[in-house]
Amino acid sequence: MTDIAAEPAPAGTLVQVNYRKYDGSLHWNLRMRRLGEDEHGTWLGLPANGVMRKGHNPEVPLPEAHVILFPRDAWWTAVFNDAPRTTEIYCDITTPPRWLSPTEVTMVDLDLDVLRKRGADLPLLVDEDEFAEHQVRYGYPADVIRSAEQSAQWLMTAVANGIGPFGGAHLPWLAMVA
Repeated sequence: MTDIAAEPAPAGTLVQVNYRKYDGSLHWNLRMRRLGEDEHGTWLGLPANGVMRKGHNPEVPLPEAHVILFPRDAWWTAVFNDAPRTTEIYCDITTPPRWLSPTEVTMVDLDLDVLRKRGADLPLLVDEDEFAEHQVRYGYPADVIRSAEQSAQWLMTAVANGIGPFGGAHLPWLAMVA
């Protein structure tokens, strides 16, 4: 495993983003441009009309531009979507993102998601049923369950109150791809 802070790829470099399930199977995946880093982590961007895939299925079009924040040592990632997409912020509860190289990042999607719809004051916690089902199906260890639940709770508060990267830090990064 490579420490991205020690040898980050230059801005503009394509980065392969691989969300996986706990059994290692490929989940959502896409290629994005590295935009840069700040105190919140590494930012990648994709202009409007980009694509992503679920596993090895056909590409899914993404009409709006978006950026993803990969924080350091946190159990989540955060997507910030450009208008008019109705979901403004979409946070996946994951294992901490691991940079396998300067051009590949991966993490395990732990099912829980925190999202905020455009114009809404409060975020929503979704996919609790899937999280419960996958705890049994994949045998999530107790520390993984605890970390996922703590991250979801932190995100609910942070998104609701504009704490950290949820206070508008994404705007300059999104402007780079919008």
